[in-house]
Amino acid sequence: MPENTPRQIRFNAFDMNCVGHQSPGLWRHPDDQSHRYKDLHYWADLAKTLEKGFFDGIFIADVLGTYDVYGGSNEATLRQGTQTPVNDPFLLVSAMALVTEHLGFGVTAGTAYEHPYPFARRLSTLDHLTNGRVGWNVVTGYLPSAARNMGSKDQLEHDERYNHADEYLEVLYKLLEGSWEDDAVVRDAENGIFTDPSKVHEIGHDGKYFTVPGIHLSEPSPQRTPVIYQAGASSRGVEFAAGNAEAVFVASPTKAMLKDTVRKVRDAVEAAGRDRYSVRIYTLLTIITDETEEKAHAKHEDYKKYVSYEGALVLLSGWLGIDLSVYDPDEPLGNVKSNAIQSAVANFQKVNDDGTPWTVRDIAESAGIGGLGPRMVGSGAQIAEELQSWVEETDVDGFNLAYAVTPGTFEDIIKYVVPELQKRGAYPTEYAEGTLRNKLFGKGDRLPDEHRGSSFRLQTARR
Repeated sequence: MPENTPRQIRFNAFDMNCVGHQSPGLWRHPDDQSHRYKDLHYWADLAKTLEKGFFDGIFIADVLGTYDVYGGSNEATLRQGTQTPVNDPFLLVSAMALVTEHLGFGVTAGTAYEHPYPFARRLSTLDHLTNGRVGWNVVTGYLPSAARNMGSKDQLEHDERYNHADEYLEVLYKLLEGSWEDDAVVRDAENGIFTDPSKVHEIGHDGKYFTVPGIHLSEPSPQRTPVIYQAGASSRGVEFAAGNAEAVFVASPTKAMLKDTVRKVRDAVEAAGRDRYSVRIYTLLTIITDETEEKAHAKHEDYKKYVSYEGALVLLSGWLGIDLSVYDPDEPLGNVKSNAIQSAVANFQKVNDDGTPWTVRDIAESAGIGGLGPRMVGSGAQIAEELQSWVEETDVDGFNLAYAVTPGTFEDIIKYVVPELQKRGAYPTEYAEGTLRNKLFGKGDRLPDEHRGSSFRLQTARR
């Protein structure tokens, strides 16, 4: 890249198959359409909007449990609609793929409660149906309610969840990369042979957590292994990402914290024998914008009227693994141990930009619109300038954009921010061809040779 060429900024839309997602209470705003999450037309229209804005993709979060840490019950989460009710994210993708050509789909699914054998088929199915535009966001789970409803007393300990996930990924790599040869399906009508049995191989996996002796149920899809997304920024999460992730989502409330997190991830990727830029890193951010600074701030003030303080504490209690209902609002978060999202706890145990400790009230107000990431408010030009500053100073690749209201927040970004970035040469004006992996890296459709999953590839498989 020439010395004076601006670095390209990448966008993902951050959403969930529920009401409100990360802005508790904003479902009450008259402009918010998230109550239509049960309507395929809503998702199809959103996908077409995002593709017009040249977003890399839509990243669909998920939980398999309720936020019942706050107050020790489901009462508040049901009352506030904080990611409950929530529907399956996978079933949205086919409809969105049908009305788009380039948009990627990062779909969240946990390793704790679904056996890798049927899950591998679900991944291959979506990769086929989207012509290779699927990524899988690997999560290990953090809600105790999910564990209880799946027959366990609690989640596995934090690091043990990643040990379990490591073997889960090994099984998937063996199925997706090491079972079917690329030319196994011959469709030989004359001899009555659809698949050559000699080119399909049992994986013979016998591990600590899983025994999978047989073959993958699906023929090779465009990417074989979908793009691997991951969102853990704890020490063990970064170690897991270093071997597996191709896109990493982080959430840092300040620029200084983000710079440190990005460096740790890139260092770990490099230590694992991969190019430090073989991973796209997106940070969580909420943008509120309009044609002028004054209108943007007025919009922000309007949104703030709808924020649910209780709803924010419900979400934060689940994310942090701490019942915040027992804390005084002005009490510092303190030195607590979490079995949930450890990186989030660590961030809030540091000080604010003004040098004061984060209080319970601070984190509730911070998370009220957009969750654990920061907020930017301003005109399109102001936001574009600030985004470029964050990218240059932190080495992050792009932004995982949460919404205040949907689809309005995304429409505003596309209307006011994207053209400003494009004028600066800092944002794409067209999509690259091919699969999601090729669009992200420009190096082909399959896992690169230095990726952990490639070691399970059949020697006869063509790239």
